[in-house]
Amino acid sequence: MSKPKVGVFGFAGCGGCQLEILNLEEQLVDFIKAVDIVNFTEAITEHSDTYEIALIEGSVSTNHDLEKLEHISKIAKIIIAVGACACTGGLNCLKNLYGLEKAKELVYGDKKDWIDAIETKPIDAYVKVDYYARGCPPTRSEIVDIVKSLIVGKKPEIPNYPVCIECKRLGNTCLYEYGLSCFGPVARAGCNARCPSSKSGCEACRGYIDQPNINAQKDLLSRYGLTVEDIMEGFNLYNACKNNVLKK
Repeated sequence: MSKPKVGVFGFAGCGGCQLEILNLEEQLVDFIKAVDIVNFTEAITEHSDTYEIALIEGSVSTNHDLEKLEHISKIAKIIIAVGACACTGGLNCLKNLYGLEKAKELVYGDKKDWIDAIETKPIDAYVKVDYYARGCPPTRSEIVDIVKSLIVGKKPEIPNYPVCIECKRLGNTCLYEYGLSCFGPVARAGCNARCPSSKSGCEACRGYIDQPNINAQKDLLSRYGLTVEDIMEGFNLYNACKNNVLKK
């Protein structure tokens, strides 16, 4: 039985999500045995336009990105968005808050017209995404679990509940008790609450859950004398491309 062919691709991003695949450590050998990686610029020089599964990191920020993404989508049977930039647009979407022309001027000055830039968007703004490995970066085990599930014909189990549930399982004290803010009530879990467990507020790098309890977040803010406006800048860090869910 032939192994499924996998292509790993990068768009606008830091490349860290692709490196998480290379950092699988003891799982890397088993991962390579299970799939045939035919395209992965970070790891191999060879490349092929024959693959069933595409792992895509990064957001779409240029017309060249868009052309490349559309080409990949015509070949791959399954597209997996890997990391915050691919899933929600990530940090790159902050430029949209300035407006495209202003952002280009701030970065490139009088050379701005040389740049093939467009408004930044996550990849699902242009192509159908089948599965998401969320986070900045995503957990290594989640990337592997999604691909392994697909190989054996299972639907990957991807969390769709808030980070607060993970914090409660771990016995963490709510960060609001320490005078910190956190998007745990509306942010998607799956990271084992790694930031709150380190006494750092969740910044919703995995996006927000499908049906967030907005009132729970607002009630929490009100209890500690905060408003939505007080924390929206932090929420935009990873989610500026998506609807501002707290403003609903």
